[in-house]
Amino acid sequence: METEEIIVCDGSLEGSEHEDCEMDEDIEIIAELTSEQKIHLAEEKKIEGNWFYTQKKYKDALEMYTAAIDICPTCAAFYGNRSATYIMLNKYQEALDDSRRAIALDSNFVKGYLREGKCHLAMGNAMAALNSYEKVLLLEPNNNAVKSEMNNAKAVLQFVEAAEKDFEKGDFRRALYCMDRCIDHSPACPRFKVMKAEALAHLGRYQESQETANDVIRSDSLNADAIFVRGMCLYYEDQVDKAYQHFQQVLRLAPDHVKSKNIYKKAKSLKAKKEEGNQAFRSGNLEDAYRLYSEALLIDTNNKSVNSKLYCNRATVCSKLTKLEEAIEDCSKAIELDSKYLKAYLRRAKCYTDTEQYEEAVRDYEKVFNMEKTHEHKRLLKEAKLELKKSKRKDYYKVLGVSKHASEDEIKKAYKKRALVHHPDRHSHDTPDKQKEEEKIFKEIGEAYSILSDSKKKACYDSGQDLEDMEGGFADFDPNTIFQAFFGGNQGFHSFGGHGFGGHHSNSFHHSNSFPGGFTFQFG
Repeated sequence: METEEIIVCDGSLEGSEHEDCEMDEDIEIIAELTSEQKIHLAEEKKIEGNWFYTQKKYKDALEMYTAAIDICPTCAAFYGNRSATYIMLNKYQEALDDSRRAIALDSNFVKGYLREGKCHLAMGNAMAALNSYEKVLLLEPNNNAVKSEMNNAKAVLQFVEAAEKDFEKGDFRRALYCMDRCIDHSPACPRFKVMKAEALAHLGRYQESQETANDVIRSDSLNADAIFVRGMCLYYEDQVDKAYQHFQQVLRLAPDHVKSKNIYKKAKSLKAKKEEGNQAFRSGNLEDAYRLYSEALLIDTNNKSVNSKLYCNRATVCSKLTKLEEAIEDCSKAIELDSKYLKAYLRRAKCYTDTEQYEEAVRDYEKVFNMEKTHEHKRLLKEAKLELKKSKRKDYYKVLGVSKHASEDEIKKAYKKRALVHHPDRHSHDTPDKQKEEEKIFKEIGEAYSILSDSKKKACYDSGQDLEDMEGGFADFDPNTIFQAFFGGNQGFHSFGGHGFGGHHSNSFHHSNSFPGGFTFQFG
């Protein structure tokens, strides 16, 4: 803080200013002093106070100025110096009182009006500050210092007006900026501090908000607005019962406190609706639970903590209703509201896995493991990485069109059906490109069957082992042999043109075989 200028010497104390001197603690001694002696003693006290002031020993300076005032209570300069000292001690109300006494004693006391304006501005009354500064300009039109102070007061008025509009628009970051600028000029204004605390609460910076509100409450334990902000922080942190207590206290202090009435009503409604949804879920009424959680999410969009839990709860309902994409979307909304919500990451990762979005699942499980390095989370991450690795290979279950839990008989039936559809000889009259494509599919069908029909190879495949590492691998694989094993026939079956599997298919046909379903294929 810039040090206030004090009056070092104002000459002799003459006239009516010194006719009514009051007695201090040394009443008997002072009573015996002459008027001149009292003036001299008061001046000594002031000079001693000035020295303490220059040394920044403001409490000692305050004591000396008070002593001077006790001796000569009609000297405007003494009140002016004590006012300056109170300002340096951040005691603005006391400073304001002294500046007013000084002005009352001397209506031309410029420093008195300056300090009156400073105190008004420090306490947030910018309009009153401007009135004081206008009186300075009437006395000293070229006073540059007061012009600077007037600009500060005008800036505060502008920032307050902008902040109020920002609150209405919900632009709390801008409102916070405006309040910080106001507090720079008005550090002793409870209203500005409360407005800052409220903006911080809306931005989710609850600890800072409560600290700012507590600063006000330490000076005024019955400040309803500050208590309201503290309750709002507790409500947004999902500490509902403690929040209730704060709102109830506010309404006892200020029965018409609109903000407390509104948020208290929302808090009770939100808690009731959430509990209804939880009860429906526990009872197995999933559709009702979904509806109730959805209704709860509409009650207070500002309550990020509770809404994050509601989204995660609804995601759980969606996953049980096999609405996995919607469950993923709700988990993402929960995480957007609370970036450290472990349960939401776990739920989303599970849904990603169930929808075979393995890279996303690995990313979420990595996040989970970094947040909590437990054996269970390590296991889940390892399993997700394995599924991701497996997903990058050919999916033989998809090739045959069966589930990963298909029985041996289902695998055989699937092979028969697809092998007949994609056998190259069935496409002998197609274009060369089409024939090549069908040969490739037919080969993949044979590969799939050769792995999934062998229990040992299937187990290795399911465990994620690389195909090249499997015992036997594809060394003896021949799709024709597998096909013949199913459909029989040794006559004239060539490996697609006599060049082995994958060779050029001949357009000359010498034999024919009939297959189930009425298909007749010719082999060259």
